Amino acid sequence: MSTAAPPADWHRLDPRTVLVTALVVAGVVAGAAIPVTLGLTRWFSLPVAVLQVLAGAVLVIGVAAGADRVRWHRTRYRVGAERVDLHTGLLLVKRRSLARSRIRTVDLTANLMLRLLGLVTVRIGTGEQGSESTLVLDPVTRAEGERLRLLLLERAATASPGVHREGELAVLDPRWIRYAPVSFVAPMLGGAAAGAVMQVSDWVGAQGQVIEWVGDRFRETPLLWVIIVLVLAALVAGVVGALGLWIEMWWNYRLEREPGGTLRVRRGLFTSRSISVEEARLRGVDLVEPLGVRLLGAARLDAITTGLAKDHEAKNADHNTLLPAAPRARADTVAADVLREPDTPTGAALTPHPRAARGRRLRWSLAAALGPVLILTLLGALLTPVLLWIALGCAVVAVPVAVVLALDAYRALGHALSGRYLVTRSGTVRRSTAALERAGVIGWTVKQSVFQRRTGLLSVTATTAAGGGAYTAYDTDASEGLAFAADAVPGLLEPFLERAGDPGRPRP
Repeated sequence: MSTAAPPADWHRLDPRTVLVTALVVAGVVAGAAIPVTLGLTRWFSLPVAVLQVLAGAVLVIGVAAGADRVRWHRTRYRVGAERVDLHTGLLLVKRRSLARSRIRTVDLTANLMLRLLGLVTVRIGTGEQGSESTLVLDPVTRAEGERLRLLLLERAATASPGVHREGELAVLDPRWIRYAPVSFVAPMLGGAAAGAVMQVSDWVGAQGQVIEWVGDRFRETPLLWVIIVLVLAALVAGVVGALGLWIEMWWNYRLEREPGGTLRVRRGLFTSRSISVEEARLRGVDLVEPLGVRLLGAARLDAITTGLAKDHEAKNADHNTLLPAAPRARADTVAADVLREPDTPTGAALTPHPRAARGRRLRWSLAAALGPVLILTLLGALLTPVLLWIALGCAVVAVPVAVVLALDAYRALGHALSGRYLVTRSGTVRRSTAALERAGVIGWTVKQSVFQRRTGLLSVTATTAAGGGAYTAYDTDASEGLAFAADAVPGLLEPFLERAGDPGRPRP
């Protein structure tokens, strides 16, 4: 079969992709080889089982490498004056194209294998929903990836001059690692570790022995202490996992402003990532404070921007995070630098919300806490008194926690106008302070339930094409909330309002 070279303006992926695929599949096969071999020994002798696994491994690796060799041969791309084209496929050839004027992201990632070979994966996206809005070149050389990034994100310098510097805006402070164990990731990783131990022991047919061994260790220990020790062990495993995950994600972190108005985040220990955000697409920032991190006085900074990739892989890659959890004062400083403001809008004094909003949160929180208690009480009355004691214990623990969280959620509520930005804050388990550029607001949604109407409250939501798409000031005073929306974007809400009494107090 003829293998004529493509035209000069077309480029191929790096041929070492076949080697990368073979090595990755070999690693996966090696990880599965031991449990598969042990499983086969139930029917065959150990040497026969090993030979079967080796033959299967060679077959799987060969098929994977061959398929990737075909993919490499049938894939080519080019960057034209107006479009980026990607052709791939064997029997069904796919021809995809993106207009260069619509390209908003060119992100580079490289796992450990790619880094050792000097390769990267390039993701070119328009920021729209769906995989058809993203072209993936996997892999090319790092030099080619940087060339494509600079070429496709090249813009006329539009950044306004000011006191905020170009170049480096933030770099990793190793002390920030102390915030990793207090994230919600730690308990989840602890549970995953316990599940992994049970799953692996089941694969090798030793789950019963593991359970028996744990039982022998705690044979003379009261059940309560057994539970406490196991939970603590899972938490320790979760903390270790959270520390490792943080190091992998944020090592070598650096936030820079490049000439022409592009913010670039680079990070990663084994898998390196390079994410670019055009300042022309930036509509604000979101200061995120998960409960554990907030208790230590820290916060994370996310970008509110149009055009960030929204496909499945991007959602799992923290594409909009500009700064990992860091001291709150440092996060405010970085926010001001990113927005080119002398004072960060996220630190503006906020208008508190009425006390009726506190009552609503107390009722919601208590209802959520007492609902399960009521169910246990009914079941206890019908089935066994043991459930009544469990209901009492749940009530003793849940009610104070519910009240504390409700009061904290109320204290978090606030809104303000700060220069070019409107600011909203809400949340307790995950507190968010969003500073959204007023020019980025494309509409308002005003909601008032029957219960809100009785207490004179309403919620106003600024809709935008950036970030999460909607930023809400919850349970504001009705007049204050409408005035906030009307003043934030003059002329947008007034046609839907009538003024009565005080001319400065609008109402629906």
